[in-house]
Amino acid sequence: MAEQTKPKGIDLELDAEVAQGHYSNVAIISHSPSEFILDFAAILPGLPKAKVKSRIILTPEHAKRLLLSLQDNVMRYESAIGKIDISKQPAGVFKKLGEA
Repeated sequence: MAEQTKPKGIDLELDAEVAQGHYSNVAIISHSPSEFILDFAAILPGLPKAKVKSRIILTPEHAKRLLLSLQDNVMRYESAIGKIDISKQPAGVFKKLGEA
């Protein structure tokens, strides 16, 4: 049976398979003049490569809206739960394609 949620007046349907989600500890972001591509993958200890589990393609405008929404949600999370410490994270796990 599909779950349904209704944030801010948008009627969304979330089927059971999509609701399970995918774990990701790697995000690769690339872009062209007309789109941003976000590939989400997981690197697991002892495995030679990461497998992309999900790809999201956005217009530049929607990419910026996502950025602003994530910033707002991280600020609200940190206000309620506490500061997220990323100083111990491996460098480059979430990075733009082509960066070192």
